[in-house]
Amino acid sequence: MQLFIKHKNVLSGLREKPFNLEKDIQRIFEQNLNKILNLKLIKSEFIIKNNRIDTLAFDEESKSFVIIEYKRNQNYSVVDQGVSYLNLMLEYKADFIVEYNEAQKETLKRDDVDWSQSKIIFVAPSFTNFQKQSTNFSDLAIELWEIKQFENDVVVAIPIKKSKSAPSIRQVQQSEKSEISKITKEIKVYTEEDHLEGKSEGIKELYEIYKQAIVQLLPEIEIEPKKKYIAFKKQKNVVDINIQQKGLKMWINARWNEINDSKGIAKDVSTSGHWGNGDYEISVNSTHDLEYIMSLIKQIL
Repeated sequence: MQLFIKHKNVLSGLREKPFNLEKDIQRIFEQNLNKILNLKLIKSEFIIKNNRIDTLAFDEESKSFVIIEYKRNQNYSVVDQGVSYLNLMLEYKADFIVEYNEAQKETLKRDDVDWSQSKIIFVAPSFTNFQKQSTNFSDLAIELWEIKQFENDVVVAIPIKKSKSAPSIRQVQQSEKSEISKITKEIKVYTEEDHLEGKSEGIKELYEIYKQAIVQLLPEIEIEPKKKYIAFKKQKNVVDINIQQKGLKMWINARWNEINDSKGIAKDVSTSGHWGNGDYEISVNSTHDLEYIMSLIKQIL
């Protein structure tokens, strides 16, 4: 990656500056964890059963723990360490709960955590093609993020996306006693296909139309399937969609009265339980109000 500074339409390249220590990468991420990953920091250097986890974080949206490991070189196996740490979490759930409660001064119970959404993130200046390929499974709860720093205090953090045709880890023959088999039985990485399964062709087409309309509003938006809905995110959730048998339920991530809904098609769910983020809930079963709904979403972009 090369970055430029423009001055009077003349571009000057920014020189990349290597990280001297893994701790430098860790410090940047931990001090900006909410901005980069929308996660809550629980513990730096979390020690459990003679293992040192660089960063223990919590995803308040999915109610799950996230382990983050930092690397400055490429001489390690992300799959072996990732699977080992995920198994460690699933085996010693109580220790993670205790650490959360002590760090946050809150009472988090085991049933308050969605252990099926646990994951591990590796952060490094770069990854080898082998490392990228070895984690390119649609349902493997291991993510890779590349971080680079440049002159003028410029820092870039980019997730390594899995390919659209990424296979399931279950397609790889694994012993029932293997560590991967253990985590795939308890941890679930959701896909759009999971949400579309069992839905009619009409509902699938309806979702695709709304999906493309949202993407056209903001081409750089990220689509992230969750357990109960599909999130459309730009740093934070913009809109969440739950695909139902007879239509779509959408939540726009804004506080009630922040959006001008002149038609009054949104329901105020600010004081009622709901799956998605935001106070605006809209139910649709056609494209009749498509352009109007997009105008509502535009107001928070």
